[in-house]
Amino acid sequence: MTLDPQARAVIELVGSLGLEQLSDLPYDQLRAVTLEMSRQQVGDPVAEVRDLVVAGPAGEIPVRLYRPAGSAPSDTLGVLVWFHGGGWVIGSVEGSDGTCRSLANRSGAAVVSVEYRLAPEHRFPAAVEDCWAATGWVADHAGQLGVDPSRVAVGGDSAGGNLAAVVALMARDAGGPALAHQVLVYPAVDARMGTASIVENAEGYLLTRADMAWFYDHYLGGRTDAVADWRLSPILHERHDGLPAAIVITAGYDPLRDEGEAYAEKLRQAGVAVRHTRYDGEIHGFFGMLGQIDAAEQANDEVAAALTDAFTMGATR
Repeated sequence: MTLDPQARAVIELVGSLGLEQLSDLPYDQLRAVTLEMSRQQVGDPVAEVRDLVVAGPAGEIPVRLYRPAGSAPSDTLGVLVWFHGGGWVIGSVEGSDGTCRSLANRSGAAVVSVEYRLAPEHRFPAAVEDCWAATGWVADHAGQLGVDPSRVAVGGDSAGGNLAAVVALMARDAGGPALAHQVLVYPAVDARMGTASIVENAEGYLLTRADMAWFYDHYLGGRTDAVADWRLSPILHERHDGLPAAIVITAGYDPLRDEGEAYAEKLRQAGVAVRHTRYDGEIHGFFGMLGQIDAAEQANDEVAAALTDAFTMGATR
């Protein structure tokens, strides 16, 4: 593999800000820096953006609805419930605005982005609880949102991919809501941090092994027992059959590469339809770097096509 020169340019840009690794900053400062970086990207116009609130287990959960360009208010759309990345510590609905606009327009589906609670103020499993509540709310309020409750998918990148995988397992175990698809973009699915890619890509590629340990520490607050909890490490759930079809995106120079690929194989062996693509020259985070890394365009198109296929099948059942 050869590192994409565009990915290298992003690494050098972040380094020029004095960040050798993300965990060099206190979490509140890191939130501010990454939000400001995300604001440099101008999102695509969409037909509608609406901010709403969902009743959650610890109070209201803000969510943001996107309806794609060209859609009419009367259209009943498939919907992707999106959980942003950021190690359960950083990231936000605002920070993932460009990604959500892109996926809505490319797939022709609605997107509901979830502002789940972050650590360390709210430790594991607060994020899981909020994402589960938001997904159920979307299915239950489909008419209000102009979406089809039989065409609901979940997805996310990194920590958001973790949350999407966990919510898919919870929905299966609870007998609903029935999900049409799961989008897992370089998901964190194994908190044991024992894969080869964690060692191979430990430093120098934006997300480091030390960063991952830092994120887990903030999320768990020292709860080492939680590493084996499938709500943190969904690869450790005893069953992976009966789950919705999945698209799994991984990156060659990502510490999380191998666990994402192991999860894709785990699903495949359990009889779940899986589409997996490794973007060999890319780094963790590339999916959201539209306008900076060309491969992000391809990956967004690939995810959108998978959603379109899943929702078209759901509409014809």
